[in-house]
Amino acid sequence: MAVYTDVSFEELESFLTGYEIGAPLTFKGIAEGVENSNYYLQTTKAAFILTLYEKRVNVADLPFFLGLLEHLAANGIACPLPVRSLNGAQSSRLGGRPAALFTFLNGLSLRRPDAAHCAAAGAALAELHEASKGFGLSRKNALSHDGWGELVEACLPRADEVELGLADLIRNAHAEITAVWPQDLPTGVIHADLFPDNVLFMNAEVSGLIDFYFACNDAYAYDLSVMLNAWCFESDVAFNVTKSKALIAAYCRRRELSKAERDALPVLAAGSALRFLLTRLYDWLNHDPHALVRPKDPREYARRLRFHRKVRSVGEYGL
Repeated sequence: MAVYTDVSFEELESFLTGYEIGAPLTFKGIAEGVENSNYYLQTTKAAFILTLYEKRVNVADLPFFLGLLEHLAANGIACPLPVRSLNGAQSSRLGGRPAALFTFLNGLSLRRPDAAHCAAAGAALAELHEASKGFGLSRKNALSHDGWGELVEACLPRADEVELGLADLIRNAHAEITAVWPQDLPTGVIHADLFPDNVLFMNAEVSGLIDFYFACNDAYAYDLSVMLNAWCFESDVAFNVTKSKALIAAYCRRRELSKAERDALPVLAAGSALRFLLTRLYDWLNHDPHALVRPKDPREYARRLRFHRKVRSVGEYGL
């Protein structure tokens, strides 16, 4: 369960005196998520999400994250909207942690999205990219190609404990991908983590996008490559080109990819596969056995990475 900081009812009542959202009726922890402590709050006025930011979130980044959500909501994107306190603040403190209240979004995330769901999510990503234009703040992508080196060095000594040959795969892929990493692609604010559990659906339509805590400035096409990895592989890690074609086509109907972006997709997809392989592997190797959150298996992304390294044409993604 993703609740690292417990909040007593007395603490909650004191915290809510700084807001005009009604009296609390229901308050319970949320199992989803791995970075922060999240609670569902129902009051006499509406439903909300209360988030307490744990150690992995830099407090200095909160104005970017919270400001971005306000900007996106003002530009038509269904996303959690920070609830400002009575003194106008976007965030406060609770349980010794920075904390923020958000509007609650209805909808369900899908474990097994089909091609139509992939298309809807691809369209939503393009709309997000368009809506984010004009946002005044920026944040570097600390997990882009120039930030993988430290993770590589930290993971290599024990990588083969997880899977034989994994160290060589990481070492070789890192050298190859960073040597040809594309420059000068169209960039802006991206989500960088738009997995199926971060997209809510109602009646087969996207009802909301959530979890923006990896959002940053980077290439739009890189964001698309993250989705190819997250949405277009089956449970046996076989690539589903039908889903990929639907996702990319829907994205392009709202934001056309340039030739340079299309040509870069194989290396971007390999790069995003390596990024999630590294972060999952690091968490796997450094897991606290007393932690309530179980780390995700990095081997799934090793198999995705092997697939992308064999791709020779964007046509293999359905373009």
